[in-house]
Amino acid sequence: MSEISDHFDVAVVGGGPAGLAAAIALAQAGAKAVLVARRAPYADNRTTALLGGSVDFLQALEVWRRCEDKAAPLQAMRLVDDTGRLIRAPEVKFSAEEIGLDAFGYNIENRTLLAALEDRAAELANLTRLDDEAETVTPDDADVTIHTAGGKSGSARLVVGADGRHSLCREAAGIEVRRRQLSQAALTFNISLSRPHRNVSTEFHTPHGPCVFVPLPGARCSIVWVASPREAERLLALSDDELSDATEQQSHSIFGRVRVEPGRHLFPLAIEQPRQFARKRVVLIGEAAHVIPPIGAQGLNLGLRDAADIADIVGDAIAAGEDPGDPSALRRYAWARRPDVLSRTFVIDIANRSLLSDFLPMQSLRAAGLHLIGSIGPLRRLAMREGLSPSWRPARQPRQKGYPPETGPNAAKL
Repeated sequence: MSEISDHFDVAVVGGGPAGLAAAIALAQAGAKAVLVARRAPYADNRTTALLGGSVDFLQALEVWRRCEDKAAPLQAMRLVDDTGRLIRAPEVKFSAEEIGLDAFGYNIENRTLLAALEDRAAELANLTRLDDEAETVTPDDADVTIHTAGGKSGSARLVVGADGRHSLCREAAGIEVRRRQLSQAALTFNISLSRPHRNVSTEFHTPHGPCVFVPLPGARCSIVWVASPREAERLLALSDDELSDATEQQSHSIFGRVRVEPGRHLFPLAIEQPRQFARKRVVLIGEAAHVIPPIGAQGLNLGLRDAADIADIVGDAIAAGEDPGDPSALRRYAWARRPDVLSRTFVIDIANRSLLSDFLPMQSLRAAGLHLIGSIGPLRRLAMREGLSPSWRPARQPRQKGYPPETGPNAAKL
C-alpha cells in the first residue's frame, strides 16, 4: 500500500461542485489540503441557478471569470398558479432591479461550472488532487485516516465530507440521518425556444409540484418538472416530439414552439437532514449535509455556503495556530450552518406542502400570502433579499494567502 509522505490539514472527499469549491477555498485560506475524488467526464446536462452570494464566492475563488460567459442572467422570476383550483394565488413577479441588482443570479450547466472549478483547483500549489475514491474513512482522536479503492492511504486533521447523500464520511463519523421520501419526482431536461425568454425564470405551480423554466444562454431554457412519480415516469417515456408538445402545453406557449434537447434525468424527491453537521473530525457539506426538493434554487447554493463557512473557520484556526479538527472548530461550523440549513429546509417544505394540499384553508392561506408578497413592496423586497441569502449571515470572503497560480501536484500519490 502506498502511503502519503505528508500529513494534511484538511482532506475533502467528493469532487462535485461543493467539494471542489471547498477544496479551493480551503487552499486559498492557507490550509494544506488534499482532494480525494475520481476525475470523470461529466456527461450530465443538468443546470444550476447560482444566486448572488454564490457568484460572489466563485468570483473570490477566481472561478467565475472562467465560465460567466456561458451563464444566463436571471433578471426576473414569475410565479404562476396553474393548479386550476377554485382558490388560486395571483401571479407574482420578482424583479432584481427592484432591489438594486442587475440579476438575482445566473443559470449555468453543471459540466461548465465543474470544468471551471477543475481548472482553478489545478493551479493551487497547496492543493493535492488524488484521482481515486475513498473506500474507508477512520477518525481517531488526533486525525482521520483515509484508505482509497486504489490501495493508497493518508491522513488529515479534518475531513470535509462532500460525498453526497450516501456519504461514507457521514457514516464513518457515526452521524445519523432523518429521511422523508416525498411522493414526487423531478424530471430535468433542456429545451430550445422559438421566442426569447428575456432572462425571466417562470415557475408554473401545478397540483403535483412546480414546473420551472430557467433561462440558459441564447434561446434555450432548462426545465425542472416536479410531478407525481407515475406522471414523471410517463413524461420520461415520451418521444422527443411528444415531450416537446407536453412542455409547450405546460408553458402555455409563452415561448412559442419548443424543442426538447437530448438528455433527460429523473430522480425521486426527499428531504434528508443529519442529526449533526460535524463529529469526530468530520464536517459535512453539500448533499451529505442536506437534501431538499429543487424549489427556490437552494440546493447547491446551500452547499457553496457550507464550503465558504468551513474555509472561513479553518482559515481562522490555522492563522491562530490551532487544530482545524478540534471540537471547538467543529462546534463553530455546526453553529454557522444549522440555522441556515434548517430555516431553508423548513420554508421549502412548507411551500411544497401548501402547493400539494387539497385542504381549502391551506390553499386560502397560500393564495393570501402570495397576494401580500406581490402587492406590498417592502414585503416583496424582503422576500427577494431573504431568498438570495439569509440577512443575518455575515458577508465574508474566503481568505487569500497569496499562493501563486501555479500547477499543483494533481497526480500526487497518496
